[in-house]
Amino acid sequence: MALVVVTGRGGAGKTTTTANLSTFLAMREYRVLAVDGDLYLPNLGFHFALDTVKYTLHSLLKNPDLDPEWAIYRHPQTGVHVMPGSTQLQDVLGISPRKLVDILERVKYKFGVVFVDSPTGIPFDTLPTFEVANYQIIVVEIERSPIYSFETMVKNEIEKLKALGERYNLNIGVILNKVRESSDVVDKIIEAVEEDLDVPVLGWIPFDYNVPESINVGIPVVKYAPRSDAAIAFQETGEVIEEWLFG
Repeated sequence: MALVVVTGRGGAGKTTTTANLSTFLAMREYRVLAVDGDLYLPNLGFHFALDTVKYTLHSLLKNPDLDPEWAIYRHPQTGVHVMPGSTQLQDVLGISPRKLVDILERVKYKFGVVFVDSPTGIPFDTLPTFEVANYQIIVVEIERSPIYSFETMVKNEIEKLKALGERYNLNIGVILNKVRESSDVVDKIIEAVEEDLDVPVLGWIPFDYNVPESINVGIPVVKYAPRSDAAIAFQETGEVIEEWLFG
């Protein structure tokens, strides 16, 4: 089972969502792999304190003869298996995104769930990963969009990414992140997404200062501060996704 996690705008919390949903399912005893598919601005490794490892996804892209297992690390606190990217400029230059699919094909059978943290916007560089995915999660930050302009944001952000998922016949869902609005406003937004776009909202995550603190520590907030508002929301969303994936 493979999921690509996407967003239309930087800072929406796509990687945070990937890290926490991976952690939730790993804590439910699924064998989970989280792959940093953001090849040019990778930062999934930071969320698991794996930003200085020797072998990365980029190592495999540069040298296909390497065993992919060398670039997979089991995060001790959460049990998530992580394939981080390299933040070094020299590792990013001259890579072929197409090889990413080959790498995923070589490792995905060893895991019950594979998350691919995709680049921001329309991920042209890693579109081949959509070929091996089953599900698409669109992460939307609503905090920066006034309610009166939300429909415009929906058209510019969700619809384009939804069309991309539909092209590859993916099951598509939306997660609202960094929510500061009241529940009444959130309910209206969820209604707009589900009725106008016919896409399920899998959950919504409140803005929570525990999240950046957990990133600094390298332990996703679901594990780091399990009683925090964001952690509880990620847990509830994770339960919905577990049902979505496995029925």
